[in-house]
Amino acid sequence: MQLNDNRPPVETTEPETRAAKGGFSPPQLVPDLIMGVRFYSRLPVWFSEHEKPELDRIAPALPFASLVIGIGPALLLMLGTWIGLPVYFAAALAVAAWVVVTGGMAEDGIADAADGLFGAVTPGRRLEIMRDSRHGTYGVVAIVLLLMLRVTALGAASAVHPLLGGALWLAASVLGRSGSLFLSLALPHARVDGASVAVGRVGRTAFTIGAALAVGLAFVLAAPGAHLLGFVFGLIFAGGVMLGWTWLCSRLVGGQTGDLIGALQALIEVAALTGFLIFV
Repeated sequence: MQLNDNRPPVETTEPETRAAKGGFSPPQLVPDLIMGVRFYSRLPVWFSEHEKPELDRIAPALPFASLVIGIGPALLLMLGTWIGLPVYFAAALAVAAWVVVTGGMAEDGIADAADGLFGAVTPGRRLEIMRDSRHGTYGVVAIVLLLMLRVTALGAASAVHPLLGGALWLAASVLGRSGSLFLSLALPHARVDGASVAVGRVGRTAFTIGAALAVGLAFVLAAPGAHLLGFVFGLIFAGGVMLGWTWLCSRLVGGQTGDLIGALQALIEVAALTGFLIFV
């Protein structure tokens, strides 16, 4: 997971975040939401002064930031289906818009993670490969599969109803971003510098608040179309992926990086969509 180009360079040493200090301050929703939108997307936030991003501040507001980031592509998907475009074509257009809005953050993360984790046999070499901006076979395949799964899932849901695909996508993306921060909570930094170190680790309280809000928002968005069982299965699949990926990262590199967090975001999104679709 790399910082987007519209943000100033970050320091290479870990900041003294609220989590690092061992304390927690009540979230300030609007400033923290803006920080989350700026960090996770390329949406212009010219009306707010730049602040150094901190995951511990972003986490409680991240479910709402995810809605802001995802609403444009989701509306494009719904509108395209409603006006009569073939559902998979509309889904492909919406996913393309999603990549533009997010800067391909999760896609880059899953590609780097696939190359690093599965392209070497030692933790040091895995981390070295993940830092390389070039993508190998594993990385390219991971991106292609992610885009295919996303497009087909959204197309299948939109074929049932124009509103359904967008609603399920927003729900899955909310769960994906907030759930991915569990990696930052559960594991130490795998290296002494990089994007993950620069934004600090998320604290237990901040993660819990953000996760609870994410589940609530996802329920409102997904349960009407996927039904209660579909929503529960989506949560179970997402939670299983979250725990499994955390175990894998701990075993293979002994910690977490920004790329691994970004990869987990994409994996949770796909897992949640899978559960939702079972009962659509």
